Amino acid sequence: MALVKLPTSAQWHNNPWPPGDGPVVFILDRRNDFEAGLLSAWISRHQTEKRRCTVIELSLADDRLSPSNPRFERALAQTSDAVVVPLRLGYIHSSAQRHRPRLTDLLRGGEHLPGALRGRWIAARYPERLIPYRGLPASVAELAARFAHKYEQPAAAQPAEFGVFVARAAAVVLDMAERQQVGGRYKVPRYVAASLQSRPEFRAQLATIAAQSGQSPSAISAEVTGYLREMVSIPTRFWLDVWAKVCNICLGLGYDPALNYSREDVERIRGIVRKHPTALLWTHKTYIDGFVVPKILFDNDFPMPHLFGGANLNIPGLGFLLRRAGGIFIKRSFQDNEAYKTALRAYIGYLMEKHFPLSWSFEGTRSRLGKLMPPKYGLLKYVLEGAWQADARDIHIIPVSVSYDLVRDAEEYAREQAGVPKAPESIAWMISYLRSLARPMGKIYVNFGEPVKLAQAPDPSDRLALSKIAFEVAVEANRVTPITLPAAVSMALLGVYPRALTEQEVIFEVSRITQWADARAIRQSADLKPLSKDTMQAAQAMHAGLNLMIEEGIISRFDGGMETVYGIAPGQAPIASFYRNTIIHFFLNQAIAELALIAVMEIDLSVDDQQPPESIFWDAVDDLRDLFKFEFFYPPSAVFHDEIDRELQRLDSSWRERLNNDPGGARHLLSLLEQPVAHRVLQVFSEAYHLAAEVLCSGSETDRDAFIDRCMNYGRQAYLQRRISSEASMGKILFQNAWQIFDSRGLLDQDAVDCHERRQRTADALARWVRRIEISRALSISQRGAETQRDRAIGVI
Repeated sequence: MALVKLPTSAQWHNNPWPPGDGPVVFILDRRNDFEAGLLSAWISRHQTEKRRCTVIELSLADDRLSPSNPRFERALAQTSDAVVVPLRLGYIHSSAQRHRPRLTDLLRGGEHLPGALRGRWIAARYPERLIPYRGLPASVAELAARFAHKYEQPAAAQPAEFGVFVARAAAVVLDMAERQQVGGRYKVPRYVAASLQSRPEFRAQLATIAAQSGQSPSAISAEVTGYLREMVSIPTRFWLDVWAKVCNICLGLGYDPALNYSREDVERIRGIVRKHPTALLWTHKTYIDGFVVPKILFDNDFPMPHLFGGANLNIPGLGFLLRRAGGIFIKRSFQDNEAYKTALRAYIGYLMEKHFPLSWSFEGTRSRLGKLMPPKYGLLKYVLEGAWQADARDIHIIPVSVSYDLVRDAEEYAREQAGVPKAPESIAWMISYLRSLARPMGKIYVNFGEPVKLAQAPDPSDRLALSKIAFEVAVEANRVTPITLPAAVSMALLGVYPRALTEQEVIFEVSRITQWADARAIRQSADLKPLSKDTMQAAQAMHAGLNLMIEEGIISRFDGGMETVYGIAPGQAPIASFYRNTIIHFFLNQAIAELALIAVMEIDLSVDDQQPPESIFWDAVDDLRDLFKFEFFYPPSAVFHDEIDRELQRLDSSWRERLNNDPGGARHLLSLLEQPVAHRVLQVFSEAYHLAAEVLCSGSETDRDAFIDRCMNYGRQAYLQRRISSEASMGKILFQNAWQIFDSRGLLDQDAVDCHERRQRTADALARWVRRIEISRALSISQRGAETQRDRAIGVI
């Protein structure tokens, strides 16, 4: 071995030789002659006269290249009693350069992956930054036993395959040794596609597909190789640093640089990720959601998650970066493509088996209306199928709520609901979108829920189990979503819309919301805490929040009168409604209970054959639950009834007796409410459904899109006539969901004998709910003792 001058730092004094006196096969992860020379000199420094070794140089950096060679295969075959020891030379960043990749790094390799000339320069100037790594040694016999167990054949019968197996194992243990120095955030899978394709069970599945499709096994294998090349991410240390920098830049364009999350939560999640197959599912409100979770994990030295995304995001530039930072792009549709599904399941199963965390936006939750929608199962289904196929155990699915003070996309969502087509993703679109983020939008809040734990994945055919899992994740994500100041302000101002409020009135209304939430242990952002008390801090916090929303154009301020007043800006009710809707799930149970009490209050209980009041109440609760089943998701009926019962127990522990025995019981219970909320929660949905029911009664459309167009036009008429409370009550998703309700109730079958009568009864029932919601609104205003001209005109106070 050539003698090379070794650096004087302490790491080079460590002995790379394993204990004992038997032969050793050293694998040098070689990138150039300079590194190989240093590692060889390290071996020579500590070699004893009696001990022999074989030094093999392999290139382990590129997963696409075969990491073995004939000389290595012979060395393994001839030294079955040897110990294999992998070695690598690493470079650590200077403190000023850590996690700060530069464009010049692409040309010269960066400080952690330099070329030979720069490596010599670093060795001469900064020798302490050269670190030798030794992977965990293993005997040839032990490696042969592992090979035979995994591939069901002896190593001696497959020398080439065994050489590749040992070389890949060497790369993995060297990566593990290096991460002890550079951090766990750089944990990445190696040789994924090759590992999958060498598995007997995977080959057997492809053979079955070939037999069923009539294609040759080689054709199916080639097809799957192409799919794996498309979907398997190729993360590297350099590009992970680049991705982290991009996340910081994009999130810092308009939001406060520091994300708001609990360090205790992060440590709790760290323990879960280390021990269990884990998936982090985050609620989806905007395109930049995908930057948030990776930033938190990178900043806290987590293994970076493998991030699933639709193929529509695999656009030039962004797709290149994401694939090298752990991004996995999935085709939009592959229901009939068994080869693709098999490759995807195998890849997901591999990642879970190796405890690489997965992450994606919970499908169905990116509502254009702001609230969490009932979840879809697409990607969750395939992840659980992959886990089932890999026989993964003790799976942890962690709901992550990502919330914002303000969201750039809310404007786009409002336009879409008004009928403006969604712009397709492209490079120009991405640049325009990023530029639009450069305006103050407040803070970002991230909350990690309790994991949904699965002893094992359900059978792929068990759709009920899948729906239960998705429901549990969605409920927990909703539970940990915080109430933010813009959401609370929007809720307060929409509750009196189109009236404006003074700043003190806004503080009063928002403080009632925060106190209501405090009593139920609901999470709130830090800037809402002063509003629970009448302090100067409350005024300061409110003033800052109002100014943020004024700058964004959501609310307006008029200070030309005797007092400054604030209200929803003209045309901005749909956007304010978006923010309000992010928190209405907390108030849903009270809203339903309120309306059910109003329904009881309207009934003439003196009629002899009338139902008992409590029976009327629960019928109304169930009717509302069914009416809005495509807007919200609910627990099973018995659990839901218990939740409604607990809500009323807060008002009166003997509410059932009062309702049944006191003719004015319902009115009394309504008078005990801290604040009526039904008009704030359900008004836009009820008004939209009522408009849709009137359109259904007046026409004969069988085409959904034509029906929605008629509803949109009729909604504009109704708003101009002020028969609906705001523009937020006319939106495409609202009318789509109304169509689904009508379909589920058999109202779209025009050939049915009583179709028109049932349609009219539905429209009349919805009109009653709209009127009851107006009563809730009037009750809320009467608590302040200052009704408006609109309230007098409606005559419901």
